[in-house]
Amino acid sequence: MSDDHTHVQEFFTARAALWDARFPDDGPAYAAAVAELGLSAGDRVLDAGCGTGRALTPLRAAVGPSGVVLGADLTPAMLEAAVRAGRDRDGQLLLADVAGLPLRTKSLDAVFAAGLVAHLPNPTENLRELARVVRPGGTLALFHPIGRAALAARQGRRITPEDMRAEANLGPLLAGSGWRMTSYADEDSRFLALAARVG
Repeated sequence: MSDDHTHVQEFFTARAALWDARFPDDGPAYAAAVAELGLSAGDRVLDAGCGTGRALTPLRAAVGPSGVVLGADLTPAMLEAAVRAGRDRDGQLLLADVAGLPLRTKSLDAVFAAGLVAHLPNPTENLRELARVVRPGGTLALFHPIGRAALAARQGRRITPEDMRAEANLGPLLAGSGWRMTSYADEDSRFLALAARVG
């Protein structure tokens, strides 16, 4: 979207209060995507670019009361909306940039990232930072509740061959960032790429 964090913050700040109302039917898609992470009770998981925290409740359900759920976002207004929605009860919210997470190396079992990859200013470096905080064998889910074609149509644009979410582009991007893509789905009803932390 932009290589400027201020632009990203301005974009989401202007939309934070009404974000959930714009997409009221996405809950089941989030829950289904979280289920594909294969989390277990006691796992530690990060929702990277958590926005209003729509994934926090299914993530908490997946890891149970003994697990750790973190939600990190760059935009204070989105985190405030998550608190208003009560989702801070399901996970600890962090005002943080995925370019430099305040987390220990190899401290997590998984990362869930909904709609994040299109907003990364430096995708290789940013995905490498996500890899840093995940243990070897841990999982990354890159998710969107609608597929690339449906999203492009909603935004009045066309998909180009350079789209980093295209399977031919995303696989090498992940491989260069410490991940190995294990599955890829780009359907009208969802986009979900799963990857395993190598090393």
